[in-house]
Amino acid sequence: MQNNYIAITGKIETDPTFSHEVYGEGFYNFHVAVDRLSEAYDVLPVTISERLIDLSSLEIGEDITINGQIRSYNSFDSEEGRNKLILTVFTKNIVLDESQQEDFENPNEVILNGYICKPPIFRTTPFGREIADILLAVNRSYNKSDYIPCIAWGRNAKFVSNLQVGENIKIHGRMQSRGYQKKLENGEVLEKVAYEVSINKIEELLD
Repeated sequence: MQNNYIAITGKIETDPTFSHEVYGEGFYNFHVAVDRLSEAYDVLPVTISERLIDLSSLEIGEDITINGQIRSYNSFDSEEGRNKLILTVFTKNIVLDESQQEDFENPNEVILNGYICKPPIFRTTPFGREIADILLAVNRSYNKSDYIPCIAWGRNAKFVSNLQVGENIKIHGRMQSRGYQKKLENGEVLEKVAYEVSINKIEELLD
């Protein structure tokens, strides 16, 4: 957990649905709506083991706090005809007691320690805002890694744009959802949702 940590507090948006099974242990997916500082909110995907909690206690509209890790995996998108990187909040601990949730001041906190695995992409929006996209490889057990898209703004974007593939960085931020439109070759337009970590603080780690 030291190099991959997320804590979110929000309201349950969807009922749990079966995802997959590993060695007889079932895992389920649902979504949690997490408020931003503005009036907007993020709807984040969550994965939970059936052994962690009685799934019938996860009721839509209920407040919930989750601690865990951001996990990634590839899933085939039949609409686009290619594999797509999927992110989810993998639950390690869950709190449904509102009195305990008051201890969490930040409703959406992410800490990652990983390695840049693609050249950063720097761009400027039509309104003049500077943005940089990076893909961070975060190691976990059994020689596996999670690949997590991150986005930086302003001076952090300029800093990120000068980093090289393979450099080790530590970031603090929040996980966000972002809607966008995808136009297919046949002209059809699909409504899609992307998930990424918005960087608040960044530190380059030297060997």
